[in-house]
Amino acid sequence: MHGPLTVYPQRIPFFSVICCTYNRAQLLPRAIESLLAQTESDWELIVVDDGSTDSTAALVHGYAQHHPNIRYLFHGNRGLGASRNAGVLAACGLYVTFLDSDDEYLPEHLSIRRRACVSRPDLLFIHGGLEIVGDPTVPDKNDPTRRVHLDHCAVGGSFVLRREMVIDIGGFALLRYADDAEFYERATELGVPIARIDAPTYRYYRDTPDSLCNTISTQGD
Repeated sequence: MHGPLTVYPQRIPFFSVICCTYNRAQLLPRAIESLLAQTESDWELIVVDDGSTDSTAALVHGYAQHHPNIRYLFHGNRGLGASRNAGVLAACGLYVTFLDSDDEYLPEHLSIRRRACVSRPDLLFIHGGLEIVGDPTVPDKNDPTRRVHLDHCAVGGSFVLRREMVIDIGGFALLRYADDAEFYERATELGVPIARIDAPTYRYYRDTPDSLCNTISTQGD
C-alpha cells in the first residue's frame, strides 16, 4: 500500500483532482471555476503544468492565494502520461481523478462519484459520464485514420481511481496518445474492479483546436 503523505493539517482529502495543462491559461479558469462550484467540497486540486510558456503559473498562483487546497506543479514538457503520474505522486487524496484544462465539471460531478465510491468500496476504478460538446468521435488509437465514438472509449478525464492502485500497477504509460485507453486495458487485464457510471456530469469539449485528439486527427487525414 502507498498511503499519501498529506500536506493538510489533520486532513486527507477524499479526491485529488489532477489538472494537466500546457499553454491553456485562457481556458483554465473555466475548468477551475467548475471545480470551485462543486457541491462536494472534500477535494484538492493539483495543476500540473507541462512546461507552459504563457501566464498559467501566475493564473494558478492567483487561485491558490485564495484557496489553500489548490497546488501548482511545474516540469519541463514531458507529455500527458508523465504529467498524470506526477500529479498522482503528489496527491494527498484517497482517490485521484482528472479534469482536463479545456473541460469542466457540472456541479454534481464529484458528489455523484463520491456516493458511488462509498457505496462500492471494493471498486478501485470508476469511469464514464460524459457530456460531449462537439464531435463525438476520436481517432482510433490503433489506426488514426479511423474514427471511433466516445461511447466506446475510456476517457481519462472521467477516471476516478484509488491512488494506491494507480501506483501499484505502474501509473500511466508515456504515450503520445491514448495513455488513458492503455491504462484502462492494463487495469482490466490485471483484474482491477472497474465500474462505469452514466451520470453525464463531465463536460468534454471536443472543439478545442489544439487538443491532442484534434491534432492526431489532422495528422492522420
